[in-house]
Amino acid sequence: MTIQILISQAARGGSNRQATWKGVIISTKVFVGNLSYDTTQDELDKLFSEVGHVAGVSAPFDHITGRPRGFGFVEFTEEVAAAEAIAKFDGHPLHGRNLRVSQAEERQRRSTNYAGAGPSTRPRGPRGSKPKGSRRSLRAKKRGF
Repeated sequence: MTIQILISQAARGGSNRQATWKGVIISTKVFVGNLSYDTTQDELDKLFSEVGHVAGVSAPFDHITGRPRGFGFVEFTEEVAAAEAIAKFDGHPLHGRNLRVSQAEERQRRSTNYAGAGPSTRPRGPRGSKPKGSRRSLRAKKRGF
């Protein structure tokens, strides 16, 4: 299978983090999904080093259960190796599961409100926090003026 890689002038002269693959900008980091919980970072490193030099491998764990989360990231030193890994290992069987290998996307910025509803629209005081105390004590303070 032939992979056509067109490296842009900006990627050649400046940063080696991005290139163009079939008109799409790719980076040196790939996402590896559908991993078995038995897969280790060393196994991913060994597997992906077949297509190029691996700069780093990360497979995050769940903080509560301590088990792997079923996905990981592999970073290559060259864009060509990343594109080759996507072409070669997407659908590749590992521990009885077919890997999903694709370009890693930038993580979206999370809001500070962890309820998932976005930033709160409640008006805040001058310090930016809710007033302390019960409503009864706040009403008493207002009457005391």
